[in-house]
Amino acid sequence: MVMSNRRTLLKAAGIAAVSPLALGTAIRPRPASAAASERIRLGVIGIGPRCRYVLGGMLKHADVECVTIADVQATRREQGKQLVDQQYGNTNCETVIDFRRVLDRKDIDAVLIATGDRWHATASMLAAEAGKDVYSEKPCGITIDLCRRLSETIERTGRVFQAGTQRRTVANFAQAVQLAHSGKLGKLQTLHATVYIPEINTTWLPGQPTPDRQVCDWNLWLGPAPWRPFHQDYVNGRWRGYVDFDSGARLLDWGAHTVDLCQWANQADETMPVEYTPDETGITAQYESGVKLRIHFLETPFGQRPGWVQSLGTCPVRFEGTQGSVEVGDSGGIVIKPESIGSGLPELPKKKSGLDVEAHSRNFLDCIKSRQLPNANHVVMRRSHTASHAAALSWLLQRTLRVDPATETFVGDDEANRLRFRPERDWA
Repeated sequence: MVMSNRRTLLKAAGIAAVSPLALGTAIRPRPASAAASERIRLGVIGIGPRCRYVLGGMLKHADVECVTIADVQATRREQGKQLVDQQYGNTNCETVIDFRRVLDRKDIDAVLIATGDRWHATASMLAAEAGKDVYSEKPCGITIDLCRRLSETIERTGRVFQAGTQRRTVANFAQAVQLAHSGKLGKLQTLHATVYIPEINTTWLPGQPTPDRQVCDWNLWLGPAPWRPFHQDYVNGRWRGYVDFDSGARLLDWGAHTVDLCQWANQADETMPVEYTPDETGITAQYESGVKLRIHFLETPFGQRPGWVQSLGTCPVRFEGTQGSVEVGDSGGIVIKPESIGSGLPELPKKKSGLDVEAHSRNFLDCIKSRQLPNANHVVMRRSHTASHAAALSWLLQRTLRVDPATETFVGDDEANRLRFRPERDWA
């Protein structure tokens, strides 16, 4: 795809992402039924609690049919099969250990990838090479290099890619962005994102006997991550925080959403901040335009959050301009100051929190049919994820980093540039 066409599609995707949701209307009426020839046949790769939630949202659409579940753990394969079979009232859903069997199937159109972070980019690239469209949970790549390679693979193969940054398709977040784009806030000055306090954990849990491959394929669970002894806690989902498995010192757990929303508000989906400076309470980044992005460390992200509107819930963001500000979070609400600049905005739909995935998956499915760019496409993902990784590296190195957005490299900092990569284990 040439650059001019991509920019046209990006602009169109941004407009589609804001307008229907901000008006409180559906993206497209959901069909009551769909002929078999019209259904998108879906394979699932990795099915833990998050995936079951996302898949539940996808299965509400009559034009998608989940046909197979791949997971390295027997218990999770069976839980996934039970969810799908219950939806369809049959026992047809296939289960496999190795996700490559899913990619080998010519009858599968798209995959939902919801493994741990270590697998997202590699599995997505293999899926795209196999001719599948991809919905990947975030963070979509645990390094700057993997985000770049993933985006380039999607571009080269022409597949449809949707990152699981679903707040791009949630009404109150979309309305806040529309307000920023409308000029009612005045000239944008500072964008505020929230993240966990970063951490780096290089320890190992003590080794336990490796289970039979049919129970848990430990080699495949590790995948491209460095080898370490098996421990049940890892496969039970308590792998987060360990540097070999996690992404960007955990900064991307929320940053993949909140930094992404700030990028969107700043109309910066094809660029990123050029300078990142850490301090004790967060990271200040700055765009070439002079707009600032402040990334706040939250000591209690799920409790009290001083400086933020508590009723707005988790993953809050705030956009400030010369004429006013808007703040939103996962509660589905919105706070506009002064209130007068929000006059005329449509009433937000009720009970659509930032965790809602039904509209986001609908956008993905519609784009599979139209071959247009989804709301959280590969370019959007690449830039917002890379910005988050750059912020994390500035915290890790405890110094200001400058980035060349054209090359996504750090200016005059060899150590930071080496940290754009990680060694990948030969798991195959």
